[in-house]
Amino acid sequence: MSYTSRDIALDALFYPFSAGLLQWPADGVLFLRGREGAALHAQRGDGMVGTQPFKPEAVRLTRIGIDLIDEDALPPGKFPLVLVLPPRQREEARALLAKACAAVAEGGVVVVSVSNDEGAKSREADLKQLAGSVSLVSKHHCRVFWTAPDAAIDTALQAQWACGDVPRRIASPDVPGDGFQTRPGVFAWDRVDAASAMLASALPNDVRGRVADFGAGWGYLALQVMARCPQVTSLDLYEADARALALADANLADAPGSERKVPVHFHWQDVAAGVAERFDAIVCNPPFHALGRGDRPDIGRAFIDAAAQALNPGGRLWLVANRHLPYEQALADGFADVAIVAQQGGFKIVQATKAAAARAVQVRAPKSTRNRR
Repeated sequence: MSYTSRDIALDALFYPFSAGLLQWPADGVLFLRGREGAALHAQRGDGMVGTQPFKPEAVRLTRIGIDLIDEDALPPGKFPLVLVLPPRQREEARALLAKACAAVAEGGVVVVSVSNDEGAKSREADLKQLAGSVSLVSKHHCRVFWTAPDAAIDTALQAQWACGDVPRRIASPDVPGDGFQTRPGVFAWDRVDAASAMLASALPNDVRGRVADFGAGWGYLALQVMARCPQVTSLDLYEADARALALADANLADAPGSERKVPVHFHWQDVAAGVAERFDAIVCNPPFHALGRGDRPDIGRAFIDAAAQALNPGGRLWLVANRHLPYEQALADGFADVAIVAQQGGFKIVQATKAAAARAVQVRAPKSTRNRR
């Protein structure tokens, strides 16, 4: 789904109830990977709980009174209705379906909605494997499918799939130590992202003071800052995906150099909403997708705006982005000096320096000294 379109999977999810194909229970609804929207407002009633690791969506759900619970510790056999909006990644989606089938009460129903261009046929086939035959309706270019109240769950397959997205360690020559902890579904879960690796190689060792990583993922850039920049005095990681942030916490705890006792802070936060803390340097590989496939350059621009506000005077932003993404105006608006320091493989590395004082934008120092701190 793009940021200008309706949430068709959410709309379709509630169609079987509005059409009379399914009955809404009086209480006991679990919404896995829930999202807020008009269809939810029209149907939900009281007592719904949900899961949502993506901070912007989690905020929207809690604002309308839906309590969020731990997706990895769901009470078994409790809910007469479990609604699911699966993610795209196969292992993560299968694990979520397995958790849904474990959480549904005897005689209850699991209902799943997936848009046709997000793998609807595959997810339908997965639920059939778990629960036998399913009922199906197509609506809003989506498939909505659900289990029978007397479905016989394949418990062996359920247990196998439920473990399919548990954290695991991957060895990598690009990560100090013995690799990194990761799990399916987080960004670049099975590799070091090429853009982040390019940014890490461009970082000078004089990055110092209070440093933040905006959009930290599982922690690769923060690990590189820790390894390459001995003058860093504290490190703050901001990440909207709670699953990724938990991995970053584990990876930083295991990192060579963690014995330096540099304070490290982790923030489950949407950077685009702004950051209250102030920093001497920020590293950033901003996302340009949300929960859908469409490009979202507005997210990257919001990250740049947040970085400009969060940097101390004279502070530096180190950013990597796809060459085609239109960030130039946001950089020019927020920074006194902007330079592309490298371009390779479709990516660009930008160093942007915040004005040292209000008048520094008008009176530029000689080129050899203007970036000195």
